[in-house]
Amino acid sequence: MLLEGKSAIVTGGSQGIGAATSIELAREGADVCLTYRKHEDEAQSYVREILGMGRRAIAVKCDISKFAEAEQVVKQAVAEFGRIDILVNNAGMNWDAVSWKMSEEQWDRVLEVNLKGYFNFTRHVAPLFKEQKYGKIINITSINGMRGKFGQSNYSASKAGIIGYTKAIARELGAFGVNVNAVAPGLIETAMLKDSASRDKIVELAMVDIVLKRLGQPEDLANLVAFLASDKARHITGEVIKVDGGQYI
Repeated sequence: MLLEGKSAIVTGGSQGIGAATSIELAREGADVCLTYRKHEDEAQSYVREILGMGRRAIAVKCDISKFAEAEQVVKQAVAEFGRIDILVNNAGMNWDAVSWKMSEEQWDRVLEVNLKGYFNFTRHVAPLFKEQKYGKIINITSINGMRGKFGQSNYSASKAGIIGYTKAIARELGAFGVNVNAVAPGLIETAMLKDSASRDKIVELAMVDIVLKRLGQPEDLANLVAFLASDKARHITGEVIKVDGGQYI
């Protein structure tokens, strides 16, 4: 197992990519603290699944945009596991509108969650990683942070910001044995997509660009995250790796 004896925090671990990542990290041997904001029942079900693998797991309610709440999650995870080795910044949101109709609230909230939320957790684990001279940070961004997306200027800006943040933190923490990378998914078959009234149209448009002609699954992201969280990726840092079936080449 790649992550035997390691412990991880996964934000937004109650559904989609975060849930798949939590399960995959546990399958590879890690103890997992996953955060949720609304989906408590789902979060607890994944905790039970991880416990069934013989790993330790906790679910903690958290609004990742709140600095103090992120600090409390980190403290609780350290108290439970003794240390933290891996941070997966995954939780995020979108609130779409074209730029000439977007409200200040829409802009601010998406940036608070998607960008400041990543800062909040990184800020609280960085001193721990620096002191122990070891750590893995994996930030989930998006191909729409690399190319932009019509009607998603706030989301695209936040995801582009994550890419710049990843590279800066990789430079800052590299001397302390900390790897920092980003994963950029294309269109992934999550519950949010499945429940969308526009699902068929979204998929149709995406398939024009997806050269593998299949939708990505949360497990496709989780497999890469587990690799980046392991020592097999010890000489990889500051990278942005697309998982998009060739959607953005």
